[in-house]
Amino acid sequence: MTGFRLSSSPLDALRPAAFGADPSGERMARIRRSPHFADGVFTNPVGAQRTPSGAMLKFLPTYFRAEERARRAPAGSVPVHPTTVADLAVPAASGLRLTWMGHSSVLAEIDGARVLFDPVWSERCSPFAFAGPKRLHPVPVPLRETGPLDAVVISHDHYDHLDMPTVRALARGTGARFVVPLGVGAHLEHWGVPADRITELDWHESARVAGLTFTATPARHFCGRALRNTQHTLWASWVVAGAAHRVFHSGDTGYFPGFKDIGAQYGPFDATMVQIGAYSEFWPDIHMTPEEGLRAHADLQGGDAAHGVFLPIHWGTFNLAPHPWEEPAEGSVVAGRRHGARVATPRPGQPFEPADGAGLPADPWWRAVAARPAGQPAAPAEPAGAAAVPEVSLRA
Repeated sequence: MTGFRLSSSPLDALRPAAFGADPSGERMARIRRSPHFADGVFTNPVGAQRTPSGAMLKFLPTYFRAEERARRAPAGSVPVHPTTVADLAVPAASGLRLTWMGHSSVLAEIDGARVLFDPVWSERCSPFAFAGPKRLHPVPVPLRETGPLDAVVISHDHYDHLDMPTVRALARGTGARFVVPLGVGAHLEHWGVPADRITELDWHESARVAGLTFTATPARHFCGRALRNTQHTLWASWVVAGAAHRVFHSGDTGYFPGFKDIGAQYGPFDATMVQIGAYSEFWPDIHMTPEEGLRAHADLQGGDAAHGVFLPIHWGTFNLAPHPWEEPAEGSVVAGRRHGARVATPRPGQPFEPADGAGLPADPWWRAVAARPAGQPAAPAEPAGAAAVPEVSLRA
C-alpha cells in the first residue's frame, strides 16, 4: 500500500523528517473505508477524553514541583541486565522467550520466529536530538546484537513507540517485515522502508509472517507526531500467535471492556505485555494504572488472572507522567498479589521464559535505586517472593 503526502507549504524544508508523512492516495482511500474511521478521524472503541477540561493548567504546577520532579527519575543507576548476542542466539527451551528492553520495547521469540515490538533505541523519544524526554537507563542490548528479526511490530505513531532512527537502522540492517496499524506505513515509506516490507492492518485484520499470525486488535488511545494532528493513523494492540504459543502486546491504551472481547476471540495468552506506566488523573482514559493493567490481563485471560504471565511495560525508561518513577512496578506487584497473577519484573535486557515458573524474574530491583521523599531512606531490595510489599497510592 503506497501513498503519502507532505505539506506543500514554504515551511516544508523546516519540517523535521521525524514528523513523518500524512497518508494519501490509495492508503487514504483504504483508511476512509475503515469501519473505525468516522467524520474524518479514527475513533476509539469507547470514547476517550485525552485531557479533561482545564486539567493542563492544574497539571503543569504539579509537573514542575521540585520534590515531585526528583521522584520521577531513579536516584541511582538502573541495573541493566548484561545480555549478550550469544545469550539471545540460544533458542528458547520452551519455544517462548521475552526480553523487555525498557519502556514498551520487547523482543519476543515465539515458536522459532523473532518479533520486536515498539523498538525505541534513541536517546530521546522526540523529533529532536537535543530536546524531549531522555533515557533514564542505557539501551540494554545494541540494536545490531538483537539478532535476526522476522517482524517489527508498531502499536502507534507516538515518539516513544515509533522512533525514526531505530526504524531506519532496522530497515537497513534486517530483512524484517514491518507490521503496523492502518496509516502508519506512510511514516515508514517516508523514512525509506520499502513498501513491500510493510503490512498495514485495521482492527481484527490478520497477516501471516514467518509462521506467526499477527492480528491488530482495538486499543483506547490516539495518534499524532506533528503539530497538526490529523488522526489519520490508527493505534492498536496486538495478538501474535504461533503454532504453540500466543502473546498480547497492549501498546498504549486506557482500560475498556473490549479486553474481554479480545480475550474471548484470541486468547488465552501465554504472556500479556501490558502498559501500566505514564498514567495520571489528568488523562485517565488513554493510559492504565497498574490495577487497571492487571484487570486488563485478567480480562484477556478469560477472567483468570493466574493464567499466563503478566509483563508490565511502558515504565522505567522515560519520564512521561507525574507519578514517582518506581510506582508502576510497585503497583503491579501489589495488584498481582491481590489477584493471584504471575507478574514478571525483569531488569531491562533480562530474557525470561514465561513457562519457567521457577525462573520467572520477580526481584523488586527498582527499590534500591528509587528516589525517596526527603528524610526517608532508600528501601533495600528484597529477595524474590518477599512477603512485605508496601501498598502504593495509584492515581486515577
